[in-house]
Amino acid sequence: MTPLELAAWTWKMPRRGRGFWFSLAIDVLWPVVVVFVRLRVRGRQHVPGTGGVILAFNHLSNSDTVAAVVFALMSNRVPRILAKASLWRMPVFGRVMRSGGHIPVERGTVKAADALKPAVEALRAGECVMVFPEGTFTDDPGNWPMKGKSGVARMALESRVPVVPVAEWGTQDLLPRGTVLPRLWPRKRVEVVAGAPVDLSDLYDRELTAAVLDEATSRVMDAITTMLTGIRSEQAGSRKV
Repeated sequence: MTPLELAAWTWKMPRRGRGFWFSLAIDVLWPVVVVFVRLRVRGRQHVPGTGGVILAFNHLSNSDTVAAVVFALMSNRVPRILAKASLWRMPVFGRVMRSGGHIPVERGTVKAADALKPAVEALRAGECVMVFPEGTFTDDPGNWPMKGKSGVARMALESRVPVVPVAEWGTQDLLPRGTVLPRLWPRKRVEVVAGAPVDLSDLYDRELTAAVLDEATSRVMDAITTMLTGIRSEQAGSRKV
């Protein structure tokens, strides 16, 4: 999309229903995206306009969350984000996360499972929940998705809502890991592509054993990897032209 095409979305996105600070963060960050990012978004038709839905993304950079929220808003959904609880303890981020009604996860503790309860409740109430199933940045040297955590599978099987796999690429160039300030120039190309919901229906009535959760998680991560493969193959092909 060109900057003018992105700017045209400024008042279309449904950000007003999720608290002052979350809305303000979007208003502050959106002009940065418009001016400095060559954004390409595809697959929004796979996101249902109403009802509970999980958006499951790969994780490359701290800028993933911005791109993921933009994708959700452009799909006409205001997301609730599963994110590390330490953000709630930071002066600015804490206000944004509380304002947006997002869901804290105490990673690496027994409390991590507690975050799934409000997430499942939100999904059953018809909300959009955004999650990075890997739980952290991928450690794969080629930036491919790692094995996912079982939380996304448990949420999906307990709520029985669609899981839409979404791949992001280019965010690692916009804000490389270990850096604080984004690299805004030259403009970075960021792609966000969603696929059809992952079919987990055959697992709904089965006991949530480790094997069942592993199977559901693998299907989600495989679908995300497939979407990412498509993006990277297209870009590799375009460089040869």
